[in-house]
Amino acid sequence: MSVPMRVLVTGGAGYIGSHACDALLSAGHSVVILDNLSRGHRAAVDILSRRAAGRLAFVKGDMGDPAALEQAFVGGVDAVMHFAAFANVGESSAQPALYYQNNTGAMTALLAAIRKHRVSRIVYSSSCSVYGQPPEELIPLSEDAPLAPLSPYGRTKLIGEQMLQDVVAALKLEGVPTALTALRYFNVAGCEPRGELGEDHNPELHLLPVVLRAAMSEQPSMKLFGTDYPTPDGTCVRDYVHACDIADAHVRALDRIAPGETAILNLGLGRGISNREIIDAAQRVTGRAIEVEPAPRRPGDPARLFADTARAKALLGWSPRFTQLEQIVETAWKWFVANPRGYRASTT
Repeated sequence: MSVPMRVLVTGGAGYIGSHACDALLSAGHSVVILDNLSRGHRAAVDILSRRAAGRLAFVKGDMGDPAALEQAFVGGVDAVMHFAAFANVGESSAQPALYYQNNTGAMTALLAAIRKHRVSRIVYSSSCSVYGQPPEELIPLSEDAPLAPLSPYGRTKLIGEQMLQDVVAALKLEGVPTALTALRYFNVAGCEPRGELGEDHNPELHLLPVVLRAAMSEQPSMKLFGTDYPTPDGTCVRDYVHACDIADAHVRALDRIAPGETAILNLGLGRGISNREIIDAAQRVTGRAIEVEPAPRRPGDPARLFADTARAKALLGWSPRFTQLEQIVETAWKWFVANPRGYRASTT
């Protein structure tokens, strides 16, 4: 086990952030969650607190609020994991100012706190959205692929990487060699196998939760956007990686990336899974037939997009544990069955 650290996790009450907090606690670290609960869930914090044996603190506040940040840094912080970004591509196009304000504007206060407190380890939740719509010949995508985000969301994630690189350069001038890891992950799916931490967005736009919500209804049906792509079954092909595997990579980055080094890494299964395969797997796991209504393609959706993960495997010693689609679907279904109304049912 690594040397125990005290880790500040912004957005730790959200879907991926809460799974990362659980992985940190399981690895023996202590956690401070900073979350304004606008899109995270207090119920997730409560679940983590019960597991933490006194190693978790929660600060309800915004990462753009210097006072909340100072409260979060009380007692010292060895590392920062940053998840507190809005992550809806469509919403970002409709409300770009909201995304620039939260994902980059508010982030300036976090960067100031990182510099003030001379943080030596940073792990940043980035996204494959920074690549935009790459040409087919570049897939599987490596980290060296051109960066051409198509949405305000993708642009804010790329700007966030650059902002962190700048603050790390400033810390280096001050004699603080900081390890920075930016993890560009692809489609995250699944929930922890225990069935307590889950995925609860409003609105829910991710394919697997949409499919499973449909399976739970009395008349299961859903729209499938795009059925005429140049792929084997006509639907989009994406790289689905389990939330627990994403969390594991974040924890590994704390140990494996040395002070003074910057690593930008893709995370994914490294192979493509089609939308139709997701639906078929969900029907097998749930035992329910889902009526699929073909719908037009969504603008900007490439036919295929999946990752080259060789660099993450080499630098982090990381490989996904959930490698079968049914495994991923089963963990998500377990949570949805136990929490048919999401976290809202357990929120007081």
